[in-house]
Amino acid sequence: MTTVVVTLHLLLVLSFTTRILLRDDLSPPGRLAWFIVLNVMPYFGVVIYFLFGEIDIGHRAIKRHKQIFADIKANAAEFMGEKASVENLIEPLYRPGFRYAGSINGFYTVPGNTAELMADDNATITRLIADIDAATDHVHVLFYIWLNDTTGRAIAQALIRAAQRGLTCRAMADGLGSRRLIRSTLWQDMHAAGVKLAVALSFRNIISTLLLSRFDLRNHRKITVIDARITYCGSRNSADPEFLPKAKYAPWVDIMLRFEGPVVAQNQLLFASDWIQATGEPLDAFKLNATATAAGFPAQVMGVGPTERRAATPQLFANLIASAETQLTISTPYFVPDATLLDSLCAASHRGVRVTLIYPKANDSWIVSAASRSYYHQLLDAGCIIYEFNAGLLHAKTLTIDNCVSLIGSSNLDLRSFDLNYENNILLQDSTITTAIRDRQQSYITDSELVELNTVLKWRYSRRIWNNIIATIGPIL
Repeated sequence: MTTVVVTLHLLLVLSFTTRILLRDDLSPPGRLAWFIVLNVMPYFGVVIYFLFGEIDIGHRAIKRHKQIFADIKANAAEFMGEKASVENLIEPLYRPGFRYAGSINGFYTVPGNTAELMADDNATITRLIADIDAATDHVHVLFYIWLNDTTGRAIAQALIRAAQRGLTCRAMADGLGSRRLIRSTLWQDMHAAGVKLAVALSFRNIISTLLLSRFDLRNHRKITVIDARITYCGSRNSADPEFLPKAKYAPWVDIMLRFEGPVVAQNQLLFASDWIQATGEPLDAFKLNATATAAGFPAQVMGVGPTERRAATPQLFANLIASAETQLTISTPYFVPDATLLDSLCAASHRGVRVTLIYPKANDSWIVSAASRSYYHQLLDAGCIIYEFNAGLLHAKTLTIDNCVSLIGSSNLDLRSFDLNYENNILLQDSTITTAIRDRQQSYITDSELVELNTVLKWRYSRRIWNNIIATIGPIL
């Protein structure tokens, strides 16, 4: 009996080890992390690898995604921008980042956009509801987290009012992040009022999901499009800043921009790609518009996810970071970089760029918190400046470069946003909007504590060891 058990044990570990070695898409750190888990906790490790080890959303979903984007490129190319446009619209120093962003989905730089930075959370919801109430044709919304709270109900009721006026309203929510709303009477009320509903990455067939995919592949996007004329982009979900599921970390501090111009059509197409994937509704059901403002700025949409190429997000950030000449400021709630991103940040600081990083002091993920702080020594030693925000959970995902270029959206700087989540962002070149975002970043710094290298070096050995252990297995978290 003992021989049988040992033989089965060895076969189990050997088979999964062989699978890891055969994977060309796995980075060496990721492969090493799985080896550690399988050797330290073989049976638990096998189960975890089976559930989370491979980024595979399923062949049908990948095939369908390719078909959808082939249809978009064939029938909506005029709204996607032209590859050569970056040469005329973007300053030479920043062109590589815009070129790379365009290579991900085929959304290239389009001119004539305008944007307004929302003053705070209350201003955001007030303006958003006003825009929905003023809509005349359609309203499309997609949220990762949609709660049945004051904000969530306000948006739902605005959609109900719009649908009752005869508008086409499409509302989409992630199957995990918005699971409570999807099972609620509010969701049913929207359906009864005529709002078209869809669930992104549904759990309707949990067995199939577990066998053929990963249940933690999520749609993390936050997209609102109104009348093909207005779009909102930023970090805020359909939830109150108090964020009741994790109230002890509140308030959630977010940032949102309201855009008009040709970039709205690109966000519409990105929303449509998700909607078509979930419902099968044809592309020609979506209205597109590309009215430009003469004095507007160039911008483009960027969407990533498990059906796009791997490592697109860290490679985009590396291109943007490399273009910084004097200043680079980033805020993110979740920072678990890969080697590409970490080296880019350190290299920028070494060549004289003022690199400022802003993270929340208290994080709702203890794993991310420990992993993030394992990189502090290396970043500070390279000359980067780190602040920890202590007035709530800083959830804003922002990047500004040289008072000229900004990136805003849903992407965090962690491995989940890099490989597992569907994310949406807008990349733009404009000094006015970038200055406004920089001023907002400065307000975060005002409510933050400066992290100094001497402080990090004085951390207890136990804390440093724990942080480094978590960072070591970070590639599989």
